[in-house]
Parts: sequence; C-alpha cells; structure tokens
Amino acid sequence: CKPVGRRRHPACRAAGDEPQQGTSLQQQQQPQQQEVPPLLSRDDDGNYEVDRSAIENFLRPPPEELPEDIEMPIWDHLEELRERVLVALLAAGVAIGGCFAFSKELVLFLEAPVADAGVRFLQLSPGEFFFTTFKVAGYSGLLLAAPTVLYEVIAYVVPGLTKAERKFLAPVVFGSSILFYIGLLFSYEILTPAALNFFVSYAEGAVESLWSIDQYFEFVLVLMLSTGLSFQVPIIQIMLGQLGIVNSTQMFSLWRYVVVGSTVAAAVLTPSTDPFTQALLAIPLVGLYMGGASVVKFIEQSKAKTQTA
Repeated sequence: CKPVGRRRHPACRAAGDEPQQGTSLQQQQQPQQQEVPPLLSRDDDGNYEVDRSAIENFLRPPPEELPEDIEMPIWDHLEELRERVLVALLAAGVAIGGCFAFSKELVLFLEAPVADAGVRFLQLSPGEFFFTTFKVAGYSGLLLAAPTVLYEVIAYVVPGLTKAERKFLAPVVFGSSILFYIGLLFSYEILTPAALNFFVSYAEGAVESLWSIDQYFEFVLVLMLSTGLSFQVPIIQIMLGQLGIVNSTQMFSLWRYVVVGSTVAAAVLTPSTDPFTQALLAIPLVGLYMGGASVVKFIEQSKAKTQTA
C-alpha cells in the first residue's frame, strides 16, 4: 500500500501495516531484545541463573552443596535428639555433683581476688552459704560439662550442614571455646580484682568491708560469664563474613559505632556501675572487634588469591 498524499488507503490502515504514531519504521524493524527478569542473570554461556542472596543460600542451600548422606525420617531425628539431650544432661549432672563435693575449695578459689584486701565475708541469713555453694557448683559444673554439651550439639547439627559450612565449623567451634575460656581467665585475673580493689580502696577509711557471701559470688560469677560471652565477638564476625552478609570494609567503617556500642555493652554486662570496670571490659571488646575484622579481611584476601590462581 502506497500513501496517497499524506494519507493512506483505509484498507491499508485496516490491515494494520501502518506505522504507530510516534515511532519510526526503522525502530519497528529493529528486533526487540529479550528482557531478563529481575531475579535472573546471565552467566558466561548466556544461560539464565537465579540470583540468590547470602541469607537465602544459608537457609536454602543449592543441591550441589549438600552432602550425599542418607536421609532420615523425622522420628529418627527426634530419637537422636532425645539421646543427645540425655547425654548432655548426664554430663552436666555428673560435673555439677563433682564440683559440689569440692565446693568449699571452689569458694576459697573465688575469694582469692580480694583475699589480701582485708575483706570479710558474712552469712547474713540461715543457709545462705549452703545455697551459695550450690550456685558455685552449678556454674562450675556447667563450665566443665560445656565441651561435652557442645560436642553433642555439633554432632546433631553436622549432618544438615553443607560442605562449605563443614569446613569452617571446626575452626569456629575451637576458636569460640578458646576465646570463652580466655575471657574467663581475663575476668578472674584482671577485671574482677581491679573492680573489687576499686570498691575496697574507695571505702577505705570510711566503712569496713563486710560483704555478703551470696552477693559477692553473684557479682563475680555474672562478671566472669558475661566477659566470656563478650569475647565471642570475633567468632560472630567471622561467621557473618563467611556467609557473605558483611565484609571487612563494612566492619572497619563502623568503628565509631563499635566504640559506643562496646561502652554500652560493658555497662550492661558488668554488674557494677563504676566507669573503671566498664572501661576494662569496653577496651578489650573494641580490640576484639578490630581483630575479628582483620581476620575477615585476611580470609577475603586468601579467597581472592585462590580464585585468581
């Protein structure tokens, strides 16, 4: 159909071969490129692949990452869980019972940080020391049974992990245990004596230091456990880095917020309200965070060298 003047024959317009208004004939002749859906991307071979986030890969790993183990029905999983819980409870009970048999020796061991400061401990109510020994034996027994409990938890979880997760599970568990006990040692040798001696020296010349045995052990045990848990910061950073949620550059860029957060965390975790004790815990927390970020950066550089090689 050829146009007559500036108009086309009505039959041509009815046939639909008239160019649309606002578009040229050259644009209509160009083949339209196939649009890629937002959740898909092309690989090097031109095939489509699904874009998966790090969280989605963790919750729903791809089939090739799953180990080729035998599948178990739900009842077998529950039976295995029951057996491992019983073993963990048995180990904790035996450890607590053994610690209760040496409860007086443990009490003297925990009194050592202020043994030379002239502090006297009192039993302010009937049975206070008896129940305090139960508390000390319970905390000490749980610490002794922690490796067994941790092993049972890992043995139950490992079959459901991917191959990549199994590789860094052992270093993470080993590092977490070491850091926890280092935190306990740091609290017993440095943090607890410094805090208690501060209180004694502050009250010297004004009041005599006569402390309740129950309140003293509540202070010491809470301080030691909170310090051990706070030393897990590098482990959390390494796990986040391995999952691809946060990288080392982002961790280093947040150092100002880490300083403020460490101060707040030290104020919450320490049972005392003096700034000296809080500073003794906040400073190691900042150092642990920067050390964890450095480890994540080292892992990223090692992966980059492996991929380029």
